[in-house]
Amino acid sequence: MGPGHGPENSCSLLEGGVLLGPSALGRNTDYLNAVFPAKSLTVLDTLANFGLLFFLFLVGLELDMRTLRRTGKKALSIAVAGISLPFILGIGTSFVLRRTISKGVNEGPFLVFMGVALSITAFPVLARILAELKLLTTDVGRMAMSAAAVNDVAAWILLALAIALSGTGHSPLISLWVFLCGSGFVLCCTFVMPPIFKWMARRCPEGEPVDEMYICSTLAAVLAAGFVTDTIGIHALFGAFVMGVLVPKEGPFAGALVEKVEDLVSGLFLPLYFVSSGLKTNVASIHGAQSWGLLVLVIFTACFGKIVGTIVVSLLCRVPFKEALALGILMNTKGLVELIVLNIGKDRGVLNEQTFTILVLMALFTTFITTPLVVAVYKPAKTISKTEYKHRTIRRKDTGTQLRVMVCFHSTRNIPSLINLIEASRGMGKKEVICVYAMHLMELSERSSAVLMVHKARRNGRPFWNKGRDSDSNQIVVAFEAFRHLSKVSIRPMTAISPMSSIHEDVCASAESKRTAMIILPFHKHQRLDGQLETTRADLRYVNRRVLEHAPCSIGLFVDRGLGGNTHIPASNLDSVIVVLFFGGHDDHEALAYGARMAEHPGINLIVVRFLVDSKVVGKVVSVDITETLTAETRSEDEEILDDLKETMSKDGSIKYEEREMTSAEETVEVIKEYSRCNLFVVGRMSEGQLVAAMNKKSECPELGPVGSLLTSPEFATTASVLVVQKYRSELPLQSLASLKEPESTTEGDDEFN
Repeated sequence: MGPGHGPENSCSLLEGGVLLGPSALGRNTDYLNAVFPAKSLTVLDTLANFGLLFFLFLVGLELDMRTLRRTGKKALSIAVAGISLPFILGIGTSFVLRRTISKGVNEGPFLVFMGVALSITAFPVLARILAELKLLTTDVGRMAMSAAAVNDVAAWILLALAIALSGTGHSPLISLWVFLCGSGFVLCCTFVMPPIFKWMARRCPEGEPVDEMYICSTLAAVLAAGFVTDTIGIHALFGAFVMGVLVPKEGPFAGALVEKVEDLVSGLFLPLYFVSSGLKTNVASIHGAQSWGLLVLVIFTACFGKIVGTIVVSLLCRVPFKEALALGILMNTKGLVELIVLNIGKDRGVLNEQTFTILVLMALFTTFITTPLVVAVYKPAKTISKTEYKHRTIRRKDTGTQLRVMVCFHSTRNIPSLINLIEASRGMGKKEVICVYAMHLMELSERSSAVLMVHKARRNGRPFWNKGRDSDSNQIVVAFEAFRHLSKVSIRPMTAISPMSSIHEDVCASAESKRTAMIILPFHKHQRLDGQLETTRADLRYVNRRVLEHAPCSIGLFVDRGLGGNTHIPASNLDSVIVVLFFGGHDDHEALAYGARMAEHPGINLIVVRFLVDSKVVGKVVSVDITETLTAETRSEDEEILDDLKETMSKDGSIKYEEREMTSAEETVEVIKEYSRCNLFVVGRMSEGQLVAAMNKKSECPELGPVGSLLTSPEFATTASVLVVQKYRSELPLQSLASLKEPESTTEGDDEFN
């Protein structure tokens, strides 16, 4: 499987081709002649193979050969076992097939083709399956990808041998000549092309568009290499693959090549190739007990060789049995590379129609069963138990313990302000007093290359791909590395690669495994030049809501209005005013605890504003339908946390505490506006009390809570960023959960007291 197609998507395309072909609809010859007349098949095959050429170029581009040397012994042993046993069993199966349905075929090429067909592991398919199962960052995922990469290179070498053997004529000298010429071509390209590609890459600086001439020249070189290898007698695909491997992986040049080629290949050419393959597949050619028995034999042999070979070697390498079994199933993944092998075999006359159909069905079956079998046999063990997870909130009795925070971001747009927020949060600056896990949230879309996604997870242990493919990733790493060296904050980069519909599970699981006290999420809107907030991506809002609902610790939703500008502010230059708006309730307690921690920084001035109901209107009922009131217990906790603050104030002159008595929600809003010139507001998500209940109007973003919604509304003029804090509780209150549903479910209140 390659760029742009997940395992299910590609299998569906192949199924579509099979249905269009002689297996189903094509049984009607009138339909087949009308939709796919004989003269159109040449054009279809030409376009399909043209796309396949560039697909193999992308596969080569995604593989960094230099890193093969750094393959661990364990992964290398698993890869060798995953190739050897199925290859031997494939040769054994070929003897059975030659005596039954493949009589008269050339023995040498048929043996090698069968061995290759059964021993292939498609690492691009494997990458996407692992990403979808959220196993990319596990030991099993790393081992599987390492072994699959070695397997893939070995399979291409064996396929080159098989094609050389299947050349025209039966003289071994011809096959030897083809093989030697192919080796000479590879050696020539290895010495000639890299300097040219490196020269092009050097002339493509970061942040600037890549010259179209370099792109066109490279693609022309791909076509020329394909022509040379086809003339030699191997196959045009090998020339394209070699060109892809030789392109330097650092810098924007390789990324620009992928961007130009991938959409065309995945959107147009590969579907045509699947249709072309499906039209050659005739399930009706499998008839009689013997043929169906051979299909079962081939499927059993393929699965048995891969799974048993991998399990045995994994157990010898002291891999636990469940992980060994999962590895065996994962290594059994087939894909588009398998179809390429089978189509080459059919075109060369090595595989007849019946054998070709049996092997295509085997590839479909093994790919389909991978995901459900892995889900059934393997679930990654949680690294910690819930009893060991002590500090789930910022507020704690032992303030000397290390604070662990997970900061999530989607792009470089979020980085400067998040770094300044971390700088402000590091307190007194003692070494290791705060540990930050910087998690890059990356969408695994249907059209994106899964292998390119794996490139970007470079700090999560991906061993086989280059470390400089994506310029965004480079900027992010440089920014966090620079901050780590300048400050006394421990920064640990992480990556989550999932569909947006389930990426919140990665965030919550990672927060639990790292035992973080708070997750900071970027708001789904960003500030325009005119100061207003506009939606970046609507699906980010869904992610934030799900994390707020399921997080194992406290949450901070960060509305960025350029906190500290576009660059990191050094500690010595930091001079910020932070305002905590305190109404009461658990979320406000956590917001105040976070603000108090920030006040420890020498460059931070903290203003805590407590809002009280004026004594003249105390006891009057607010005309809103609320499910919770400020209980006596919460009031006493309010006083306790404020007493702690006042005690801190006596030792720290950078903290100011004010109490303001309000008679209406409108008056409260006016008072809040007095502090609009600050740098950052820190507020509780679901503050409690009569004042907040009166402000709780229907808002566009109820997940921010009533106070957060006010501070981000177009009517509230401020340049201050906002951090909306939700304190961890084992079960969120009903009102808090209701605010995470669609906006229509929120209640609308009046603006003032009765």
